[in-house]
Amino acid sequence: MKYRFQKHYTRDEARALLPEVRRWLKRVSDLRAQFGKYDSRLASLLAAHNDVGGEMANNWVKLLCEMKGALNEFKSREIQIKDVDRGLIDFPAIIGGREVFLCWEQDEEDIEFWHDLDTGYAGRERL
Repeated sequence: MKYRFQKHYTRDEARALLPEVRRWLKRVSDLRAQFGKYDSRLASLLAAHNDVGGEMANNWVKLLCEMKGALNEFKSREIQIKDVDRGLIDFPAIIGGREVFLCWEQDEEDIEFWHDLDTGYAGRERL
């Protein structure tokens, strides 16, 4: 059978990663907030036809690189971020021979739900 993902998590494997996933999500969220501030400042400078080089542009690029690194923590493990604000995460898994996602939100203590690859959050079912 051909699967979309190479890595599939058991519930225990996904659970074991939750402390790290929480840290990675916080990092992404913090960087995103900083990035938004720089992005707004740069946009207003550009709109006023001001020079946007120098330290501000360098900091914007550094933040962009840090964001890419933080997101790579998820990508390299094939863990999907569905919504950064909600902390909605999907772990590829196999349940009953079918490829599905174990679904978790940052406010949840444990991984208790799954859904088909194409149904999303609306199709969540309890494990």
